[in-house]
Amino acid sequence: MSSLKETRLSTERIYKGRLLDVWKDKVELPDGKSSYREFIKHPGAVVIIPVLPDGKIGLIRQYRYPMGMEQIELPAGKLDESESHLVTAGRELEEEIGYKAGSLTEVTEIHPCIGYSDERMWIYLAEQLEVTKTNTDQDEFIELMPTELEEAVEMVWSGKITDVKTIIGILWAHRLLH
Repeated sequence: MSSLKETRLSTERIYKGRLLDVWKDKVELPDGKSSYREFIKHPGAVVIIPVLPDGKIGLIRQYRYPMGMEQIELPAGKLDESESHLVTAGRELEEEIGYKAGSLTEVTEIHPCIGYSDERMWIYLAEQLEVTKTNTDQDEFIELMPTELEEAVEMVWSGKITDVKTIIGILWAHRLLH
């Protein structure tokens, strides 16, 4: 039994947003004292590693407002209410890059922001892709970047890709596809 567990004494939602909520909990610490924990509740998300028909990886480029810059990423998106992560992976793949997967394989689950969020992400390998059409959200602007896997790995090691879900996905792809 762990001696590190913190126990919730009270909880309060201090912000409710369209995407996420912010909570402030009072907790009892392992030594019996109390403290506060502020964190983001997130519905969860998926990350897709698309293997395009020519064997390249389907990276995307999009502007990320909080960072104030364009980022190179793997396609990803949040779970809709009562939607499984497998269904979300198929939906987001088609919406963001215009492909439907003949095969979606769950690779791993990650927790990208453990210090301030309960977000969980499931990474999927998408293979046997067929072209459909994109259907991005009205406020979402994405550019597809078909990229050789080795080049994507080099972009990770050189610091050109800094998004953690994408780094993890590319390194898993490298392991699985070699």
